[in-house]
Amino acid sequence: QVQLAESGGGWVHSGGSLRLSCEVSGYSTSTYCMGWFRRAAGKEREWVAYIGSDGNTTYADSVKGRFTSSQDSSKNTLFLQMNSLKPEDTAMYYCAGRLCFFDGSRHSSYGWWGQGSQVTVSS
Repeated sequence: QVQLAESGGGWVHSGGSLRLSCEVSGYSTSTYCMGWFRRAAGKEREWVAYIGSDGNTTYADSVKGRFTSSQDSSKNTLFLQMNSLKPEDTAMYYCAGRLCFFDGSRHSSYGWWGQGSQVTVSS
């Protein structure tokens, strides 16, 4: 059974940092491609970052230069380091897994999802 378990969300002042973790069980993160999405209250879900079939990570313009996605294959865990956080980053964040040939920026490409982790940034 595939499970994605997220942790690490919380509350932080503007300019602060948080790190999200996504522990995957049931499949290897080196077999499938991972991604991060977020959904703010009253808004559509949007992609934040995704790992392509070539192993490179693509970031949304809104987080480029501030967020970094990495993974520890030995622990089957994905991380999202979020620096210089802004109030507009406030959202529920989700990690997700897909077959690599699917478009990483589309949430419909992903078959497995974490439960979500709330990130709140105050001004």
